[in-house]
Amino acid sequence: MDPVWIAIAFALGYLFKQFKLPPLLGFLAAGFVLNLMGVEGGEMLAESAQLGVLLLLFSIGLKLNIKNLLKPVIWAGTTIHMAITMLLLGGALFLLSFLGISQLLVLDLFQTGLIAFTLSFSSTVFVVKILEETGTSGTLYGRLAIGILVMQDVIAVVFLTISSGKVPSPWALALLPLAAVPWLLKKFPFTDLVSKSGHGELLVLLGVLLPIAGAALFESVGLKPDLGALIFGVLLARHPKAGELSKAMLSFKDLFLVGFFLTIGLSGIPTWETIFIALLLIVLLPLKSIVYFL
Repeated sequence: MDPVWIAIAFALGYLFKQFKLPPLLGFLAAGFVLNLMGVEGGEMLAESAQLGVLLLLFSIGLKLNIKNLLKPVIWAGTTIHMAITMLLLGGALFLLSFLGISQLLVLDLFQTGLIAFTLSFSSTVFVVKILEETGTSGTLYGRLAIGILVMQDVIAVVFLTISSGKVPSPWALALLPLAAVPWLLKKFPFTDLVSKSGHGELLVLLGVLLPIAGAALFESVGLKPDLGALIFGVLLARHPKAGELSKAMLSFKDLFLVGFFLTIGLSGIPTWETIFIALLLIVLLPLKSIVYFL
């Protein structure tokens, strides 16, 4: 990776921070700047970005209590909110098409609904990063937000599976015994690699290995690899060293996530029409928050 990339990412991240904005917005802007400079991401940056996402989801899993996802405030709140948001944003997109925006004029009812469905999701990476930077991930609303994000990820996995027409391999059922991992670690302490990895570099290395292994395992049976990293974190959430493992991975996760934001900017420069549509959607964005209070 060119040192200039890192310098630009740091400079813009630092600049945004001076204006009390999340540095990740600066990293995103750095991606656009690099794009304008004719830089192409390449395989190394893409892999770094993917690793950052896996580490993030793994760390979320380490803090996640699976019982919280079964609470009505999480699963019912998520589904009802997404349904209402789809109706509101779908209607808004339909009305915006009368403004003569070419990209909206060509949309039929199904395509409009699909875009509205997409807009009903929130970015797990962005939200979790902001919660961590503000130190509010452990608060009540922080835990609720993370629970809703995880539930949205589950819905996304189901949707992608159905829409792609790809059925997971029957071997996916072989993953069910993973639920016994917490019991196994207690019953047979010699299998507890987390405790036996100490407090130094071995623990960090294990923290990198586990989400990668989880992603590879889930992908091998036709499931979303990101889900594998999350599940592997959940399996260790009740472990005595879960908090220490999460803290040990913090810097590595943040470092690799810089690559994630750079890849977004490097994926393309938005046109003026796209920017106009984005600004219109930003105006509608408060609707998503208001729906939670209905």
